[in-house]
Amino acid sequence: MTVYAIAELTIVDPDAYGRYLDKFFDVFSQYDGALLAADNSPDIIEGSWPHDKLVLISFPDRAAFDAWATSPEYEEIAQDRKAGARSTVIVAEGVLNPLELRRGK
Repeated sequence: MTVYAIAELTIVDPDAYGRYLDKFFDVFSQYDGALLAADNSPDIIEGSWPHDKLVLISFPDRAAFDAWATSPEYEEIAQDRKAGARSTVIVAEGVLNPLELRRGK
């Protein structure tokens, strides 16, 4: 089942985060993920959101996400992401059948 990773980032060191971005696609392209959104100023429709950036990526399944997120190549560049931004990362499973939402499954 498709999984989505949502990252909320507050940039604290633009240089370190820039180094991460410079290498991100070289690593990401080796895995079966898709970049769906990367927005430095998303519209806040309801509530408050104290971050600078939102990123949304997808993978065919949790195993593909885990392979990318725990790969030595990603772990190496993630050091700059962690130094450059305070992050909250959430992984959520997609929905096979939208009717399941109505049934509370």
